[in-house]
Amino acid sequence: MAVVPASLSGQDVGSFAYLTIKDRIPQILTKVIDTLHRHKSEFFEKHGEEGVEAEKKAISLLSKLRNELQTDKPIIPLVEKFVDTDIWNQYLEYQQSLLNESDGKSRWFYSPWLFVECYMYRRIHEAIIQSPPIDYFDVFKESKEQNFYESQESVIALCTHLQQLIKTIEDLDENQLKDEFFKLLQISLWGNKCDLSLSGGESSSQKTDALNSLEDLKPFILLNDMEHVWSLLSNCKKTREKASVTRVYIVLDNSGFELVTDLILANFLLSSELATEVHFYGKTIPWFVSDTTIHDFNWLIEQVKHGNHKWMSKCGADWEEYVKMGKWVYHDHIFWTLPHEYSAMPQVAPDLYAELQKAHLILFKGDLNYRKLTGDRKWEFSVPFHQALNGFHPAPLCTIRTLKAEIQVGLKPGQGEQLMASEPCWWTSGKYGIFQYDGPL
Repeated sequence: MAVVPASLSGQDVGSFAYLTIKDRIPQILTKVIDTLHRHKSEFFEKHGEEGVEAEKKAISLLSKLRNELQTDKPIIPLVEKFVDTDIWNQYLEYQQSLLNESDGKSRWFYSPWLFVECYMYRRIHEAIIQSPPIDYFDVFKESKEQNFYESQESVIALCTHLQQLIKTIEDLDENQLKDEFFKLLQISLWGNKCDLSLSGGESSSQKTDALNSLEDLKPFILLNDMEHVWSLLSNCKKTREKASVTRVYIVLDNSGFELVTDLILANFLLSSELATEVHFYGKTIPWFVSDTTIHDFNWLIEQVKHGNHKWMSKCGADWEEYVKMGKWVYHDHIFWTLPHEYSAMPQVAPDLYAELQKAHLILFKGDLNYRKLTGDRKWEFSVPFHQALNGFHPAPLCTIRTLKAEIQVGLKPGQGEQLMASEPCWWTSGKYGIFQYDGPL
């Protein structure tokens, strides 16, 4: 295995990782504490004095966490028994074994950024599960739901477009079908801009009609491997026997508007017969503010079904039916909320890796997936994507991501440097996007 570069970390003062740990993460923790405060009367109504005491306990634990972070204290093991506690604590020991620090302790600004950011969200979860009877509470639920509600007009426009398209789908020739597929892939890409962890939990809904913006956004797609994805799926369709299956897996990112764009794409995959089954992978616990859990997935389908627009509610009813029929399958697995990069999956979660190997294509949505695919390391811009995956090749895969972290590989020589000279924030602003494929061509 080739030598891999160092991890991104908060040691680099002024870097995006540094600013995330210094500013964005404390801001998110403050919002979480505020959310618990605002639900105090609800906890009292449901659980009486015990609920109020639990709220105080959770806030106290989260305030302690914020203080540890802001004073760069050592990172401490998890204490509350949960399905992943031992794996987390083993990983913390592993990180400490890599350190040259005199006290051998991992610290917030000196440990890999990917690790400390994941750890922070896992500690939020720990504070909640240590505080029964409010240990069920999703501190990010409100902001995820608000993102959906504020994007209503865009959701209606997309559902209308999809339903009109389905009516004529059998009359489309291959090129027309491909054009429609590319449109919906791009919608799913730009839907990834709606990321609440990037905005510190502030509103980031989609208020414009995404379909009408596609042409204007094309110049901002830095890597465009949509042709590879099309050729893979259209070949599967052409060579598929009557009873055989084409499985597309979507490793989800944000709930709210982005999830709608993913479900619209998944619907098209079935209607166009480019796939016969779509499997979705979400998170087992609330994660990175807006990441999708099973509750978010089911809640959103229910909301769309009861939308006050006929094409919107038609989509919701169809989606519910796909779930019932097993054409859409939602999965979660604790690996997605561990700090490990994906190249460790065969060792850490061999059952999940074996599952992914059954896919004809895996679509990885968003920035956190990209960071974990590439190990969140200081790669040169022109390093091939295949190399940066560091042996992680369960099936053909494509990342669909708007750039919000200082990591990008697979660019043409000089392309990253040129962007850096003209726009220093090009890779963290969410302005640019990629479709980056790895698999047989």
